Amino acid sequence: MRRVMVRYKVKADRVEENKQLIADVFAQLKREKPAGLRYASFNLGDGVSFVHVVSFETLGGENTLGPLPAFKAFQAQLADRCQEEPVAVELTEVGSYRFFND
Repeated sequence: MRRVMVRYKVKADRVEENKQLIADVFAQLKREKPAGLRYASFNLGDGVSFVHVVSFETLGGENTLGPLPAFKAFQAQLADRCQEEPVAVELTEVGSYRFFND
């Protein structure tokens, strides 16, 4: 199992585009329901900052999100949309309540 958090800021004029691309990812996830994946995305209070939290719950922690066409489309122009580049960090759970489990 592997858990990752990614934080970045987009340019103010690209926020809605970014939100739509994220919505497209979740629409594909809802349709395809890939096993071993938990994923959430948040727009922070400043309106331009985003945080994504993903849990790869396969035995080897393989990235099952990356191969999805909607996720590839989201990533395709991400650097161009960003005011601050994405920073990814591995997460080690200390405790949680109903965050990763149903």
